[in-house]
Amino acid sequence: MSDPTSTILVVEDDSIVRMLIVDVLEELEYQVLEAADGGEALAFLQDAGKTIDLMMTDKGLPDMDGLQLAKKAAELRPALPILFASGYAENIDVPAGMHLIGKPFSIDQLRDKVNSILGK
Repeated sequence: MSDPTSTILVVEDDSIVRMLIVDVLEELEYQVLEAADGGEALAFLQDAGKTIDLMMTDKGLPDMDGLQLAKKAAELRPALPILFASGYAENIDVPAGMHLIGKPFSIDQLRDKVNSILGK
């Protein structure tokens, strides 16, 4: 019997990029929750009935910075791993315990990064 599927919250304001990420993660058999901005992401994070195993967020969001969202997420769910996706990866100071993937990334890079964070 395999483990229950991990659930990943994808926060990305670009709908095409978000759709591509979601498609890849679903191909990898992850459950995916989608948010277009920090507000939508926080609604998922505040719902105690929702299992979330990883939050993947863009650094630049329309309503709040990805780092601000990560800080709020860490307060709501201290054990939640957070993966930043950024086209400016070298310019981000990622908080301790958080992860980073540079855009553009390949399907293989995304798969390997997510699997390594989730211990798959």
